[in-house]
Amino acid sequence: MRLPYLQNAQVTESKVVDYLLSEDHSEGKAAFFGAFGFTLEHWQILRDALLAHAASHEIIREVVASPYGTKYVIEGTLPTPVGRNPAVRSVWIVDAGTEIPRLVTAYALH
Repeated sequence: MRLPYLQNAQVTESKVVDYLLSEDHSEGKAAFFGAFGFTLEHWQILRDALLAHAASHEIIREVVASPYGTKYVIEGTLPTPVGRNPAVRSVWIVDAGTEIPRLVTAYALH
């Protein structure tokens, strides 16, 4: 199964700039994504790669237990600017009452 409402999926600038690529808040995520050529200056490239990741891979787990919405976990390779495609887990949520998946987090699979 693919991410529902994929055509509406959102990865916000603040999620990429202030979280995934932020040295202050990323818990090592910035170093990981930076090693594959993702930068703050061109944050849209990581956004587009994460959207492609969601479109290219099946959901491995659906968590329905939240009153806030349904979370989905996707694992697979992520296209990168340097051409190496690391294995990444991305977590998405479709908030209750909406049809808009939004990125919660993404990180390396070890």
